[in-house]
Amino acid sequence: MKPLSFKNKIAFYYLISTAILIFVVFFFIYTIVKQNVNSHLNNDILKEVKNHLNEISIKDGKFHLIHFEEWKEREHNTVDVNPVFIEFLDKDKKLITKSPNLKKHQLVFDNAKADTELFDAILVKAKIRQIQVPIVEKDAIIGYLVIAMSLEGTLVVLNDLSHILIVSYPLILLVLFLIARFIAGRSIQPINAIIRTSDKITKDNLSSRIPLPVNKDELFVLSDTINNLLNRIENAIAREKQFTSDASHELRTPLTVIKGTLEVLIRKERTEAEYHEKINYVISEVNRLNHLVDQLLLLARFEHQKQSVNIQSFDLRLVVKEIANRKNIENQNSRIQVRPGGSEASIIASDAYLLGIILNNILSNALKYSDSYSEVCIEIHSINQKIECHIIDLGIGMLAPDLEKIFQPFYRINNDAQTANKGIGLGLSIVKRLSDLLQINIMVESVENEGTVVKLIF
Repeated sequence: MKPLSFKNKIAFYYLISTAILIFVVFFFIYTIVKQNVNSHLNNDILKEVKNHLNEISIKDGKFHLIHFEEWKEREHNTVDVNPVFIEFLDKDKKLITKSPNLKKHQLVFDNAKADTELFDAILVKAKIRQIQVPIVEKDAIIGYLVIAMSLEGTLVVLNDLSHILIVSYPLILLVLFLIARFIAGRSIQPINAIIRTSDKITKDNLSSRIPLPVNKDELFVLSDTINNLLNRIENAIAREKQFTSDASHELRTPLTVIKGTLEVLIRKERTEAEYHEKINYVISEVNRLNHLVDQLLLLARFEHQKQSVNIQSFDLRLVVKEIANRKNIENQNSRIQVRPGGSEASIIASDAYLLGIILNNILSNALKYSDSYSEVCIEIHSINQKIECHIIDLGIGMLAPDLEKIFQPFYRINNDAQTANKGIGLGLSIVKRLSDLLQINIMVESVENEGTVVKLIF
């Protein structure tokens, strides 16, 4: 069986609830009409009882109609649309007289029924409503008045009403289904727009967006959410494409240099000094290539991989001093100084290994773009119940536009000092990635030709 479309499901569920509601309404209409018709019939019978009892004369244990001839000439001698049948019985329930419209037939006295009780009976295969009223003289029953009225008119009204309700019920449901289907189709147009837009989206076409509905309802929120998702996906893919392009370029550059250098070497005989020079140059390019691959692998490894993070509590001062000492040994000078920022402890919860990579990359940049004689200072402070690590250098600094881009992969500032330093533009990108992973807020303040301050806020 083919599943229903979303539009038909909405119309179907609406139809079910409406069908139940209409059924209840129709049931109440039929019940109320039936009660009203029966109530009018009962009132007419009781009115006839009252009128006939007023026309009876009782004397010495006997009764008779005061105007018997007039009574016989009244409407009871014909079969009306709603005829009234009347009988007078003696105390032994034997017939005394009856209305002419009964002709050869007679109302049946039901001994099981209580006096003055209205009940249904049968007269010549026709349903009637009947009442049996005793005629009393001095607390003694001297006879009975039996009155009945036909139920045929009532049954015709109720049958016609039931037929109308039964026939109109499916027609109303059909009309409501079509209306609900039309309204549902209009209401879910944004969903159709989502489907059409989704069909257009491919890896080469991420620019399509869902038109937002006029009304800011749930479908508006859904469409806006999907558009935001598409924006994030498009930006992410664009960044990945740019990253791949830049990485390919950066990998190709040292390989091209290595290839060119080796081709120059084999063109003709060289002196031993020239061979040593070119080979050392190739080795430096290979080392640069290895460093680039390591940095790329590091970026790939910690791409939103929180399961790789090992959070532990430790003293930030100890980690900073250890990294500063190691960096000083590597650079064979004592340019990095760690200044105490207060006497209180600086215990943080983080990953010491990843934090070491962050500090190492920041310090490498600080040393690379500072004069050989200037110091790089590391200060640790406790500010507003947060621990901050400040790395301060007095190097070439940066302009404000560059500060917004320094964390982008392969971005390098275009000036003479940057060009002289053969960086690959991944150090600060790794710093940013790992800082986000460790939930460290990183801020950079810089003034050109005066220096830079990098703040790590834990």
